Amino acid sequence: MYVSQIQFDFINMKVLITGACAVSGRSVARSLKISKVFGKDIELIGADIDVNLYGFYEKIYKKIYVLPRGFGDDYVELINKIIKEEKIDAAIIVPEIEVVFWSKYHFDVPHLVPDSRFCDVAISKERLFSMLEGTGWIPESQKFSKELLNDDYFTSNIKYPVWIRDASDGTASAKGAFKAENLDGLKAWTMINGNTNHFQLSEYLPGSNYGCFCLFKNGELKKLAIAERIQYLMSKVAVSGITGNTCKGRLLNDKAIAQRAKDAIAFVCKKTQTVMNGMVVVDMRADANGEPKVTEINIRHVAFSSSFANAGFNLAEYHLLCTLDRENELTPELEQIYPENNYILRDVDGLPIYVSDYKPFKVGECVSF
Repeated sequence: MYVSQIQFDFINMKVLITGACAVSGRSVARSLKISKVFGKDIELIGADIDVNLYGFYEKIYKKIYVLPRGFGDDYVELINKIIKEEKIDAAIIVPEIEVVFWSKYHFDVPHLVPDSRFCDVAISKERLFSMLEGTGWIPESQKFSKELLNDDYFTSNIKYPVWIRDASDGTASAKGAFKAENLDGLKAWTMINGNTNHFQLSEYLPGSNYGCFCLFKNGELKKLAIAERIQYLMSKVAVSGITGNTCKGRLLNDKAIAQRAKDAIAFVCKKTQTVMNGMVVVDMRADANGEPKVTEINIRHVAFSSSFANAGFNLAEYHLLCTLDRENELTPELEQIYPENNYILRDVDGLPIYVSDYKPFKVGECVSF
């Protein structure tokens, strides 16, 4: 009888995913579709603004509700309507600014997001860097605005080259990012990005680019996964070379990167007097000595989530289990061990491919599968 009840619950499982049509939201949806726990019996309901039309027509979701822009009364009313009429069992919130809103406004559906005080720090690169100042875990940085360029006495406190980026709350995909070699480069970049007023300067980090995924429940780290971003889709169209979507990457096991991520999260939790819940992704880049430095903390899944799922480590499944207070059903390992020569490959018109043992091709070789 107990088994029959469990099966009945699975068949009727309805999950709401906000930010459904963006790359990260679809990554979460694809992961749940191949979940060994929930699998084909889960019904996905999406919600998003009508920006990425491809996501609306891809047919990952049973239904997609079109949300208003912003988080006024109309947003609240529509979300509550979706929860009630669709009989939603749980929600996974993907866009960062939406995570911030859900951390403060109580919707009557199970969802797992960080505390609002943690979110208010992590959503801002400037506030995060200010809090982590003196730890040695972040690159050297400096507040910056266009007005400073008109000051004849302005000098960068950081040696060139410097990394300039949009420091507005919730920015992603290296928006407004550029490697400036001198003051003239800074001036030119701020003129090109005329609609951005809030920049941050930081030490340029030439090393590898990492994302450390950390899933928490009531302050306990449940799952950890590390990805290295090697190349980006259509990188030539972005001056920074970063478009936010990786076309070549690797899944890693690295104690130093894992420890740096855990330390940064614990430090912010202590400062904000919060207990961590939900998924956070600590982005890091290595300096000239190979030491990983924290560049931001994402309070959400990012596009790499489904790549881990393809390799057998389903972060979205684990997130949903924790959301439903079913963490006793989690697999026992904290992280999965990956072969050294693995690759994650993505293309504009294709789904992510996990290659467990990549070997470079030779000229004249015939590749067959």
